[in-house]
Amino acid sequence: MPKTLVTDSALGERVLSVSQFTAQLKGVVESHFSSVWVAGEISNFSRPQSGHCYFTLKDDGAQLRAVIWRNASTRLKFDLHDGLEVVCRGSLDVYPPRGSYQMVVTEIEPRGIGALELALRKLREKFAAEGLFDADRKRLLPAFPRRIGFVTSPTGAAIHDFLQVIKRRWSGVEVYVFPARVQGTGAAEEIAAGIKLANRIKPALDVLVVGRGGGSLEDLWAFNEEPVVRAIAESRVPIVSAVGHEIDVTLADLVADVRALTPTEAAERVVPSSADVSEMLRHFNDRLRRSLTLRTANIRQRLDALASRPALARPLDMVHNQSRAVDEFATRLHSVIKLNVRDQQQRLAAISGQLDALSPLAVLGRGYSLTQEAKTGKLVTAANQLKVGQEIRTRLSAGEVVSVVSEIENR
Repeated sequence: MPKTLVTDSALGERVLSVSQFTAQLKGVVESHFSSVWVAGEISNFSRPQSGHCYFTLKDDGAQLRAVIWRNASTRLKFDLHDGLEVVCRGSLDVYPPRGSYQMVVTEIEPRGIGALELALRKLREKFAAEGLFDADRKRLLPAFPRRIGFVTSPTGAAIHDFLQVIKRRWSGVEVYVFPARVQGTGAAEEIAAGIKLANRIKPALDVLVVGRGGGSLEDLWAFNEEPVVRAIAESRVPIVSAVGHEIDVTLADLVADVRALTPTEAAERVVPSSADVSEMLRHFNDRLRRSLTLRTANIRQRLDALASRPALARPLDMVHNQSRAVDEFATRLHSVIKLNVRDQQQRLAAISGQLDALSPLAVLGRGYSLTQEAKTGKLVTAANQLKVGQEIRTRLSAGEVVSVVSEIENR
């Protein structure tokens, strides 16, 4: 059976090609859905090297393809992942080559929580895991700083309030201001650069304040960004965070050595009050005066007690008594020595008389003599000790005689 060719005249209407129909559909869809909010759950999420984000929004009854182009994805404040409930704002786009449509997302927020809050939670968990908020990292502020730095907007109320309080509380302080934007694009980088510059100042600063006046979470967001947190953590100078918001705590507050609720409180934390110091000095002065008075009284009492002792009241009495005792001892010693010498002389005379009586020399005086061998000096007591021709020496009471033995008679 031959095929029948259907023409425009046969249908009574214009016949569109697929491309023509798709083009008309694209125009209708994109014009009617140029800005729309859609809520759903992310699935099939991917982020190739191009930087674009592709995913599917779904609920229980339908699915919708979605894309976030690279220029928009770089502004995301939180991580996208499968299963995350989100609310997206964007436009519908028809893709003719496939005859499909997708949502081009320009804004996206987690459902039930703002993007900034989620981003803050993620960053807090990250830095806490690194130990940047640990209490043992906190440093004490100097009691009497002389050189103070402040990273803030030079035209804001924060620096004005800070300087007014410093001037009122403590004089002689040098304050260095490091200008930086405190909100908006690029603010975090400028704040971090100010902190690094403050650390290079010579002589070194005693303390550095980083902060601004109050504002919303969006206004204060620069103090939650990673460059600022890293710069504070790496600072060699103790840092006071003075972000003027009493309710919300920024990450700069957590990583800083000291948190102040406002720049005014930061000034009060950084420098002491001259009135308080003066009162403290008066108190110390009173305590010192009372202590010295009491100590002086105690020492005077001890001196009076010592002065009443005889040794100190009449110090020469002891010298005279000791001198008298020495004289008496010398007299006794002289008497003892004299008596001892006399006794020894008597003993010596007696011994000398005994020696004279026993001495051979005394015997010689009565006509006796002593004979000795001439060579050996041996005393001769018997004739048989000698030989004929041997020399002998005979000692008389007066003089000696040397002779030669010519004859020996043994009796």
